[in-house]
Amino acid sequence: MLIVFGGLPGTGKTSIARILARRLAAVYLRIDTLEHAFVASKSDPPDIGPAGYLAGYALASDNLGIGTTVVADSVNALNVTRTAWRNVASDAGVQIFEVEIVCSNAAMHRERVESRQTDIPDLQLPAWQDVLDRKYDRWDAEHLVIDTAKLLVEEAVERIIGLL
Repeated sequence: MLIVFGGLPGTGKTSIARILARRLAAVYLRIDTLEHAFVASKSDPPDIGPAGYLAGYALASDNLGIGTTVVADSVNALNVTRTAWRNVASDAGVQIFEVEIVCSNAAMHRERVESRQTDIPDLQLPAWQDVLDRKYDRWDAEHLVIDTAKLLVEEAVERIIGLL
């Protein structure tokens, strides 16, 4: 199975996706990690465009092909990326489970964005205004919405596992 997360920065995607992957003994693919590795590989930060997502699709495909569940963690803000994840699952002949993580409490969301620390060395986290200005398409397919203003991380994981 391919489990794909999406949501704005600071909503709690990574916290939930990591625990879920651990609980399911799944491969964990984090697009931030891939993108940062591409940037770090050059002396001048390149415009990597969709490279992180393309690498993620390829790694997901490889792992799905050997029968491993994959948890993909990314902002996944555009319908084009969501469609691409669906194509990866379809091509691999596996089910896809899509999860959008939101934080309905704007003050709580802002506090998370402004106070969070990165676990990826030298990763530049977005500022609150960057989050507000980010293009984020409305989802065009059935998916689960988890509101982290209402559920704790463990509760969210349990809800997802219960629906799987």
